[in-house]
Amino acid sequence: MSNYNKISQHLFIELSNLVGKENMLTDKETLLHYGQDETENLNFPPEVLLKPSTVDQVSGIMKLANNNKIPVTPIGAMTGLSGGALSVYGGIGMSMEKMNKILFIDEENQQVIVQPGVITQNLQEEVAKKGLYYAPDPASRGSCFIGGNIAENSGGPRALKYGVTKDFVLNLEVVLPNGDVIQTGANTLKNSTGYNLTQLLVGSEGTLGVVTKATLKLLPLPKYNKLILVSFRSALDACAAVASIFNAGITPSALEFMDRVAVDFTIKFIEDAQMEMKEDVQALLLIEVDGNNQEVLFDDLQKIIEVVEKHHCDPNVLFAEDEAQKEQLWFIRRRIGEAVKANSIYKEEDTVVPRYRLPDLLDGVKSIGDKYGFESVCYGHAGDGNLHVNIIKGELTDDQWEKELPIAIREIFELTVSLGGTISGEHGIGWVQKKYMDIPFSNIEIKLMQSIKKVFDPQNILNPGKIF
Repeated sequence: MSNYNKISQHLFIELSNLVGKENMLTDKETLLHYGQDETENLNFPPEVLLKPSTVDQVSGIMKLANNNKIPVTPIGAMTGLSGGALSVYGGIGMSMEKMNKILFIDEENQQVIVQPGVITQNLQEEVAKKGLYYAPDPASRGSCFIGGNIAENSGGPRALKYGVTKDFVLNLEVVLPNGDVIQTGANTLKNSTGYNLTQLLVGSEGTLGVVTKATLKLLPLPKYNKLILVSFRSALDACAAVASIFNAGITPSALEFMDRVAVDFTIKFIEDAQMEMKEDVQALLLIEVDGNNQEVLFDDLQKIIEVVEKHHCDPNVLFAEDEAQKEQLWFIRRRIGEAVKANSIYKEEDTVVPRYRLPDLLDGVKSIGDKYGFESVCYGHAGDGNLHVNIIKGELTDDQWEKELPIAIREIFELTVSLGGTISGEHGIGWVQKKYMDIPFSNIEIKLMQSIKKVFDPQNILNPGKIF
């Protein structure tokens, strides 16, 4: 976008003075590293990478960028899957990695105040020491940042019982594009005071403001969890079983779907991934229940098994007998995306529908794949209808990949919306999905969102090129 300015030598000096020379990096290797995330093979390096460590530094960066019309891209752990943290117009890449402190665990009110660079799993482990629970757990929880989770409204396997990131964010400290610092809410469980700026910022993909502090709700840590793995000869039967489990009055803490190809990829390409499956198995459900009463959990599992048996599952259900077996099953589920990436050029779509429509979505995705000649690896959070569709290039020509595949993806998204769903459940729109925004939204709705962006960021300097 030609109306952005390049960073002048004078501005380089001002930025260096602001964050310190050691926190301003311009070498090619660093810029290329911070110009990518986990979205396909894209790379958009910034002109300069800054690593602020205080809210005042973030505010100063935004003021200088706004005054000089320089684009700024907030960068988290670079685990995103929609290109949301790519510096597509160069400018300033602002890594939040040094703002990585858990500031206060409030045990009495069951809240925690954190900086955006805190790794999600580290937060979970620290609060667990005090008998508390932070439930959102994306597949990348061992490396992703809380700030990125907030930007994308991340979910994960346990969202179906406990909710996604938005359900845990009470208040945010945010630096606006002009450098002003605001609080979006209050550190209270209820707040009906004015517009809900907190929830507007959650999921806004770093386009409206830069989160520098977050107050998050916590829950009591469940004492027990039980995990089973159920096999099916039909992927559609596996999907159909999902809604039936909830209709039987049971809410699992996690309910994950994996098709056979997804598991085969993981076993083949990920070291230490091991699982035995019968030859006729085409899909698996990984089902977890948690709580404080073991008898109740065993009763719930028995009811679940009775339900899935009606959907023609293999009668030999695997019970994870100890923590090591649980970890192995979760290890396989969480590493599927990495395995697909290791195998082939791919595109990942993040569809979500009402869970009872999951069989229709899966059947439709496979039919569209047959029509356009691609193989798809499907897995995801079946309990909340969130199906990740990894499209493998395989034997497709470059011409088919570049020209025909976008048409196929549009058909997948149109199908998803026709089933009452939408085109992203937890990965966001970012850079790669914005051309499909006309499918779930009318022109009026898109213009309303663009108007909100303009109120926050009149010069369009903060994470430009994303969503719209």
